[in-house]
Amino acid sequence: MAGFTKIPDYVNASVVNGSNRYYTWRKSPTQVTTQGVWFDLSMSPGNPIPKYWFDATPLTAVQVKLSTDGGLMHGSGVTPANKYLTEMMGMTVTGTALPMPMILLDYLLYYPTIDDSITDPQTMTNGVTLPRYTDGAGVQMIAVSTASRTGGQSFSVSYTNSSGVAGRTSGTVLENSVSVTGSIVTSNLTSTTASNNATGPFIPLQIGDTGVQSIQSVTMNGADVGLFTIILVKPLATFQLRGIDAPVEVNYLKDFPVLPQIQDDAYLNFICLPQGSLAATAIHGSIKTLFN
Repeated sequence: MAGFTKIPDYVNASVVNGSNRYYTWRKSPTQVTTQGVWFDLSMSPGNPIPKYWFDATPLTAVQVKLSTDGGLMHGSGVTPANKYLTEMMGMTVTGTALPMPMILLDYLLYYPTIDDSITDPQTMTNGVTLPRYTDGAGVQMIAVSTASRTGGQSFSVSYTNSSGVAGRTSGTVLENSVSVTGSIVTSNLTSTTASNNATGPFIPLQIGDTGVQSIQSVTMNGADVGLFTIILVKPLATFQLRGIDAPVEVNYLKDFPVLPQIQDDAYLNFICLPQGSLAATAIHGSIKTLFN
C-alpha cells in the first residue's frame, strides 16, 4: 500500500506514534440544484466557509491553498513525511438529492470571470504555476458557473499538457442552461450528452493527454450571457451518499489498494452529482489522515 511497506508500519503510525488526525465538515447548500448536473460544494455555506471563484482579477491564474483559502481541514504540513487519507464519512437526513456521488478534489489553480458573451479568444495571464502536482499529471479542468447563463453555447480550451506541450485543445463542450452559481457548466446528462463531450464533470482533454499544467485561452463558439471560472483540480477520492438511514463510511486501508496522498497546504473540497435539489440539505462528514 502507498506509504507503508506492511500493516505493522500503518499500525505504528496510527496507534503507537499518534500520527493520525481527525476532522469534521458540514456543508449546507442554499442553491436549488438540478438533477443530473454536477455541483461544486465549495461555493456552499457551512464548514469550511464558501470559496467564491470570482474574487480575483479576471482571466489571471490564482493559486489555491489551505493556508490562504480554507477548504476541508486536514492538518498542517508534514514534510519530509507524507500524509494520506485513511478514512472518509458522509451522511445526510434529507433524501431529495440521493443517491449522490461525490468526488474529493484538491483545488490547485483557478482562472476567474471567463465571459460567455465574448467570442474572441480570451487569453489567460499565467503569473503563477501549479502549487502542487507541478507536472500536471492527473490534473483536470472543471468549469464552475459564477453568473447565470442562457446556455446552449459551446467552448474549447487551449492548454499546456502534463508533458509541457502548449497549444493543446480540449474537446468542444456545450454549456447547460442551469442558472445556479456553483453548477458545473459542462455537466449535462441529457440525450445530447454524447455530442456535448460532457459525460462527467471534467472538460475532456485532447486525445493522448492525461493532465494539465496551465491554460492559455478559452474560446466561446457563440455569444451568451453569464460568467464562469475554470479550476485546475486533482481528483483524490470518491464515495456516494446512498440513503438517509446510515452514514457512508470508507476505509482506504480495507477497501482500496492505495491510500490517497494529500499534499501539504492542499485545498480540499467536494463536487457532487445530486438527483434533486440540494437546497436546505445539510451534509455532514469527516476525514481522517495519517502521516509517516
